[in-house]
Amino acid sequence: MGMSTRIETAISSAVAVGQGRGAVPPRLASALGYATAPGGARIRPTILMSVAMACRDDQPKLSDAAASALEMIHCASLVHDDLPCFDDAEIRRGKPSVHRAYSEPLAVLTGDSLIVLAFETLARHSAIAPERVAQLIMILAQRTGMPGGICAGQGWESETEIDLSAYHQAKTGALFIAATQMGAVSAGQEAEPWFELGARIGEAFQVADDLRDALYDAETLGKPVGQDDLHGRPNAVSLLGVQGAISRLKDILGGAIASIPSCPGEAQLAAMVRTYAERLTPVAPNVSATRSNV
Repeated sequence: MGMSTRIETAISSAVAVGQGRGAVPPRLASALGYATAPGGARIRPTILMSVAMACRDDQPKLSDAAASALEMIHCASLVHDDLPCFDDAEIRRGKPSVHRAYSEPLAVLTGDSLIVLAFETLARHSAIAPERVAQLIMILAQRTGMPGGICAGQGWESETEIDLSAYHQAKTGALFIAATQMGAVSAGQEAEPWFELGARIGEAFQVADDLRDALYDAETLGKPVGQDDLHGRPNAVSLLGVQGAISRLKDILGGAIASIPSCPGEAQLAAMVRTYAERLTPVAPNVSATRSNV
């Protein structure tokens, strides 16, 4: 089974558990599927799985569970980001956002349900390797909530003064750090050596997202553009200019390759980062939509 198929199968199986059988709220159950499929590029679970495979992936059921849990947290964050109280976005991944398709109350509940389901998915696999599962739950919790997770990243946007480094690491970097560390832990490796790789990839994606927000149109991205300017958020393009941001992106990705810990699949991981570098670096406005929805 290929990696993409593994990831999609794991996500759909986990969501099916959340949708339940019998007497469940049918619209909320439907919204869980709507929010998670069809997905974007599934980059975070792909990175997680790539790290696990580079470390020999000796418990594939556990890495599958970790990948699906991480992606559900990401999808939940998108549902909440799109709400009227935050970005008030009408589209996501080329279709109406969850609150537009199902209502604002159901969007809140969808995001909440996916967060809880992510941790349930990990807990359901505790019999495989209890110590690993405990670490996975801890990593995902730390990179989701406060003080250093994506909730903190969203919280910075309500402050009058923003610590730009902390903001970027929490808002974008947190789930990439989770991806590299959870991939390693799923395969029985230590988490800490994989922090830097995740942080650098996360920083690169933040810069790339700033560039896409500034350069591309809504049709290309499948979501609203110009959001940084609209909401007065700090971003790489306003600070460095377009070419400066592109140069910064390349420097970050070069550092990411250099930071890969020694492991059996080190060369394959380096190749993966190079592939994403090519996909991420904008070459002109209105490029193919295959580069969107990270």
